[in-house]
Amino acid sequence: MHRHKAASAGKPRDDVYRAGFACFVGRPNAGKSTLTNAIIGQKIAITSNKPQTTRHVIRGILHRPDAQLVLVDTPGLHRPRTLLGQRLNDLVHEVWSEVDVIGVCFPADEPVGRGDRFIASEVGALKAKVIAVVTKVDLVDQTTLAQRLLDVAELYDFAEIVPVSSVSGHQVEILTDVMVKHMPESPQLYPDDVLTDEPEQMLIAELIREAALEGVRDELPHSMAVLVEEMLVEGKLTRIFADLYVERDSQKSIVIGTRGARLKDVGSRARAEIEKLLGRRVYLDLHVRVAKEWQRDPKQLRKLGF
Repeated sequence: MHRHKAASAGKPRDDVYRAGFACFVGRPNAGKSTLTNAIIGQKIAITSNKPQTTRHVIRGILHRPDAQLVLVDTPGLHRPRTLLGQRLNDLVHEVWSEVDVIGVCFPADEPVGRGDRFIASEVGALKAKVIAVVTKVDLVDQTTLAQRLLDVAELYDFAEIVPVSSVSGHQVEILTDVMVKHMPESPQLYPDDVLTDEPEQMLIAELIREAALEGVRDELPHSMAVLVEEMLVEGKLTRIFADLYVERDSQKSIVIGTRGARLKDVGSRARAEIEKLLGRRVYLDLHVRVAKEWQRDPKQLRKLGF
């Protein structure tokens, strides 16, 4: 059934096939999405240096000879200020209650703080195996790392603590071994060739949104949503029509830029990423629209997929 090479050394060798769901949690910028991408080896979760940019539950699937690890990418947990914030938090808790393993991420380059304690206390009550992942270890020296590991160990009785660097790949494989070890025995959950079970349109919308957020440091982090209105396949070309929604006219002009330069730049960056994802030529038509206060309007939230 498995068209794979034999398991390499270091894998759990109990000859049992394991499969299950896992997710990474942690305060904003703890490196959750980057880690998901490093494990799956493909860019599937939107990453940005802004908190709260992951909005949808995007699953990445790691296929191994002995296991299948399904990663669920949750939005960051935060104290909600808007209806959207509340929905994100509900979504987080819903996802957490359904996974087998939770990896709580702590960035090595920042001290353990209130946000970390809040998250550790939230996961404590769940039935999942909880492991701690100390991320970004490439950014600190050994002494700082040792201190961070001690601080993390004091927060909660984690099943394991694994330091990793998504950027250099340090211990990423060890982390997947640890996660697989805590998965239940189970047949394969997805076919071998599936990397993510999200519809393409959602991934495309996220890539456009990521390109649009790039470089606009503080002007419009969360008040932007992308809706792919239409995808037409014409021979070797895929035509994609998408709308970028912002809340105010001032934000619209930021996204469009002087004489449309910024939007053109966003379009070409997003197009390159979408072509990589689809493996074919893409024509991308982007329009910026203003949807007043969409984060507080249930009707608009539904239309935009929340």
